[in-house]
Amino acid sequence: MVSPTQVPDVVLNNGVTVPQVGLGVFKVPDDATQQNVEQALEAGYRHIDTAAGYYNEAGVGAALRASGLRRDEIFVTTKLRNGDQGYESALQAFEDSREELDVEFVDLYLVHWPVPSKDLYVETWRAFEKLYADGAARAIGVSNFLPEHLARLLAETDVVPAVNQIEVHPTYQQRATQAATRAAGIAVEAYSPLGRGADLGHPAVAAVADAHGVTPAQTILRWHVQSDRIVIPKSVDPERLASNIDLFGFALSPDEVAAIDALDSDARLGSDPATAAFSQYPA
Repeated sequence: MVSPTQVPDVVLNNGVTVPQVGLGVFKVPDDATQQNVEQALEAGYRHIDTAAGYYNEAGVGAALRASGLRRDEIFVTTKLRNGDQGYESALQAFEDSREELDVEFVDLYLVHWPVPSKDLYVETWRAFEKLYADGAARAIGVSNFLPEHLARLLAETDVVPAVNQIEVHPTYQQRATQAATRAAGIAVEAYSPLGRGADLGHPAVAAVADAHGVTPAQTILRWHVQSDRIVIPKSVDPERLASNIDLFGFALSPDEVAAIDALDSDARLGSDPATAAFSQYPA
């Protein structure tokens, strides 16, 4: 078990702190989510990332209740479904998520995708600003926003997003989006941080892992940490769950970081935010 105090906090642009390493629960079935989150909390995680579109917020909430931890000891992120974009619908969707999670507040609430074809993300963000002003969300942010989407939000709204959660892993680093995000004072959070496992077998990763006596996953996650990204690996295997947060007994050299940086090959695994338009509701 890693002590939660070993995991560094990232200070967001509104002063809220978030543990730099968290657990993602994308595609974890709701009936398995409670156990997964409970095991993560036992392993030292204090940051849990879910979404309305994952259909497992209730499982996260059950784990929070069962954990015995105070609500303020666990950082909880959830996200708005694409099909709920719009001012009033976003406000209602937040209440639905809050009910599923059984919490008084959410630590971070994200617009899951910009869905530019609908042209609702600015209107949606104004609902997020109300939730933030009301204290229902301690921080608000976005996910999958490209530089042009960020630029429009910054120009047309008042609250700068605290986080932009985007796909980042060694073979897909989105350097321009990371740069635009950081230039605006927004924290970068990496999802699919291991390339859904595809990046683990790269010889450069294996060489660094062997040099430190750690796993390829630990190597990549340490690369994210040293690159100042918040990171949310996913695992339902208790041993991998524990090792994925055990990142603070070793450090990569600048040359080792550079070797992993050099793997970038624009190998996107997820949808393209410029065109993605799915509702995240069942068909």
